[in-house]
Amino acid sequence: MINTVEKIKKQISENPILLYMKGSPNQPSCGFSAQAVKFLSACGERFAYVDILKNPDIRLELPKYSNWPTFPQLWINGELIGGCDIIIEMFKCNELQPMLKQAIKKDKTNT
Repeated sequence: MINTVEKIKKQISENPILLYMKGSPNQPSCGFSAQAVKFLSACGERFAYVDILKNPDIRLELPKYSNWPTFPQLWINGELIGGCDIIIEMFKCNELQPMLKQAIKKDKTNT
């Protein structure tokens, strides 16, 4: 049986843009997750998500694995970018949009 850390690594490696969040993009269960979704969606790229409320094992293990205590957590190309404040800050500085485009482009060339 696959353990939780292996599951997390697999999710991160298989999705160029991955948001660990509370709830879903259509129904976020916390204000920070809602903000993260809003700014990610504004960039126009598709992203995967994992609802940590439905995955208590991931909710417990991911902060240890990532060394980041809170949710949401945005991962791009296997790298932790950060949480809600960082997502908003990067969006406002026009750093997020090209990073997401690059991740999608890179993923398409690898498949």
